[in-house]
Amino acid sequence: MYVYILIISPFSHKVNEKSLSDIIYKNFNVPTIIKEQKIDLSFSYDPLRNQYNSSKILYKLLEILPKDALSLLGLTDVDLFIPIFTYVFGEAQLDGKVGIVSIHRLKNELYGLPGNPSKLQERLEKEVIHELGHNFGLLHCENYCVMRASNYMEEIDLKPLYLCKNCREFIEEKISKIFKNSQK
Repeated sequence: MYVYILIISPFSHKVNEKSLSDIIYKNFNVPTIIKEQKIDLSFSYDPLRNQYNSSKILYKLLEILPKDALSLLGLTDVDLFIPIFTYVFGEAQLDGKVGIVSIHRLKNELYGLPGNPSKLQERLEKEVIHELGHNFGLLHCENYCVMRASNYMEEIDLKPLYLCKNCREFIEEKISKIFKNSQK
């Protein structure tokens, strides 16, 4: 059983795959498979908002979910939204199998700042862990935790890259049950 990270091409950032795999393993103790795939996201585009509906993308990811996937998380650089919010950094099914993260609003350049690839990688990793946490059943956390809700990029920067003690204990129990059930 694996966490799959699907880099949806075209993708403008060179992802440090080793760093991303390592941080996923440190938080969830699950191996990661990272691959790139071209997916036409035009079906999820809303011309009135000039954004892409992340919920529609989740349904597409469910169609291509590998059989051995604990989770499939797509990475994109299009601007995402859900109807009740102006934008989202990502979305995931709570206690489900798929999620999506966009780097569009994680880039310094969007805010008139100089590009910073290492900061972008760190923000991406935090959002990946956050959305995978939702896939594994975690809600937003009030502790100093990567599961804390983030409405602005600055809030992402203030979060740690790891789960707090309470969230970690929840995840360890949850992952243990998943692996025990898969061996029956």
